[in-house]
Amino acid sequence: MNEVRLRRRWRMSVCIAGIVTLLLVPFGLKGQTAVSPPPAPLLGAARYPEQWPESRWEADLTLMEQAGVRMVRVGEFAWSRMEPSEGQFDLDWLERAITAASKHSIYTVLGTPTPAPPAWLTQKYPETLRMYEDGRRAEHGNRQHFNFANPKYRELTRKIAEQMVKRFGRNPYVLGWQIDNEYAEESYDPETKAQFHQWLKVRYGTLDNLNARWTTVYWSQTYFDWSQIPIETRYGNPGLLLSWKRFVSDTWRSYQKYQLEVIRANSDPRQFITTNMMGWFDGYDHYTVSQDLDLAAWDDYVGKAHLDPAVNGAAHDLTRGFKRKNFWVMETQPGFVNWASINNSLDKGEVRAMAWHAIGHGADTVSYWQWRSALNGQEEYHGTIVGADGTPVPLFAEVEQIGKEFAKASPALAGTSVKSEVAILHSYDSRWAIQWQKHNREYDPVGEIVSYYRPLRAISQSLDIIPPTAPLSQYKLVVAPGLNVLSDEAANNLSQYVRQGGHLVLGQRSAMKNDDNGLQPERQPGPLAGLLGGRVEQFYALIDPVPVQGQFGSGQCKLWAELLSAKDRSTEVLETYGKSNGWLDGQPAAITRQVSKGRITYIGAWLDDPGMIAAAKWMTDVSGVKPALGLVPDGVEVYPRYGERGAVFILVNFSKTAQSVSLPFEMNDVLEGGSKRSVALPTYGIAVLSAPRR
Repeated sequence: MNEVRLRRRWRMSVCIAGIVTLLLVPFGLKGQTAVSPPPAPLLGAARYPEQWPESRWEADLTLMEQAGVRMVRVGEFAWSRMEPSEGQFDLDWLERAITAASKHSIYTVLGTPTPAPPAWLTQKYPETLRMYEDGRRAEHGNRQHFNFANPKYRELTRKIAEQMVKRFGRNPYVLGWQIDNEYAEESYDPETKAQFHQWLKVRYGTLDNLNARWTTVYWSQTYFDWSQIPIETRYGNPGLLLSWKRFVSDTWRSYQKYQLEVIRANSDPRQFITTNMMGWFDGYDHYTVSQDLDLAAWDDYVGKAHLDPAVNGAAHDLTRGFKRKNFWVMETQPGFVNWASINNSLDKGEVRAMAWHAIGHGADTVSYWQWRSALNGQEEYHGTIVGADGTPVPLFAEVEQIGKEFAKASPALAGTSVKSEVAILHSYDSRWAIQWQKHNREYDPVGEIVSYYRPLRAISQSLDIIPPTAPLSQYKLVVAPGLNVLSDEAANNLSQYVRQGGHLVLGQRSAMKNDDNGLQPERQPGPLAGLLGGRVEQFYALIDPVPVQGQFGSGQCKLWAELLSAKDRSTEVLETYGKSNGWLDGQPAAITRQVSKGRITYIGAWLDDPGMIAAAKWMTDVSGVKPALGLVPDGVEVYPRYGERGAVFILVNFSKTAQSVSLPFEMNDVLEGGSKRSVALPTYGIAVLSAPRR
């Protein structure tokens, strides 16, 4: 965005802020005056005032203020406290909780309490309980036991959301709204099945069309009535499987809209609306559900072991790609969790490193789950910042340091966001399609994405993960590992990108399926084969590794190998297989072709780590991609964020030894002060460096 447009946007935002300030007074804020929201990055925590006597609130809030907590999420599991019986609402305690926090300069995000319906509701309306695949109804006593498609449940969720927003939609200390919590569980009851049939009617129009596109003549699956179509989730017709997941995604979106619409209609425009997603979780298409939200947010947990910056960073970049702008970490672990096979604690300093890792990837908030452990309940052993007795645990000092650093870095980070020259394409359709038909039990579509992501990000130091239909013109290099399902819209988008000068790299299993999860009529990469000047002749699931050699050096192919052919004289062979099963011996494993100013490449081998590093170097060299900060030692992560005034570089040392980083030019040390040409980083060390626009 050019400087003129940025200045116009800034003037508009100032104007809007002034109008909002004038409008706040007539809405009766009980003596409260308009206030400015705290600047990013924010440190937050999940707070549950309903679990504690009000006499203990002040002590908790005092400690929060000391730790630098500026935001608390409240309410997402408190339905029984807000509505103890049908139609009888009690929100006074919630207003007192918000007011008490505001006196400590702590703002609130309100969670609608719909993931945990109260007992009166599920007893009076048993149809609101979800049904398992085996026909059993869920019972009260956990969470997410509701039926996301049930009209009565949706009506009741809208009512509680409406009560909340009419009370707090103009409260200046409420930053925004989180709808529900961690969407996950679907229902298989007859009513939901009937809705699925109606969804199919809308999508396919006629049974003849559905039968043709699903090839239901196979195994005599032809349907003569919509009611004959079953729900399948694991092993069934590929078109049916994909349709169910798309229906689930649309149903979560419509479930969300019941609350979103009433919140948006009754809240101040400055209050955002989001929900907290779960990284690589694939229970629904997150692009579908995110499109109605104001910002994306996710819950970032390591679980067992320690932070892998590539795996976790890819999840951050995935989340940022849902809205293609900065996001929130609504929950993250304060040391350890309670649900992993081994609930080890993160090392001293690792929680701080993980927080800055999130900010570097574009997070504007890092919020811990939770502040203080409840005295009972299923998550008693989960990590906290203070204990059940209300006094700090050892991690408190580290969180306090994060709070101080966030406040210090806020002016430099204001208005900054991530901008990348490299993108990885990701689609839920493709991940589902591979999961249903792995052909090799070790084949993990997320693992495939990360195998490309790890070396590419190490070189470029910034990378976007976006859907295949997103605009691509800003990228020098676009990589599509395992883009198994390729719609006509996506194929046209990719073709246009190449013809306009971009470099597209397709990874193994790409473009095998059409938009109905059926095989493309052309060999892989389907509609892109002509552009490539080559194709996949055959694919092979591997038991033993196969040697490969060529432009990427010598290495091994594991799990999966595709025998490629170069059909056009301008198509170049980059890699070939060594001696293997006879079919692969000496055959192409990777090919590339220049198309006008652009280029298209296909890598048919799942390369080992050294091979992927070499392949990533070739891709970036050919595409003209350079590291944002220059070369840094192994184990040091670089996270650039850009704004109108210049760039901010966040450096984190995840290696087990101290590292020194030479800077390409003099930079301002945001946390320690002064100008520097190099920085020393101990293990889990952090540096935040600002550089003016050059």
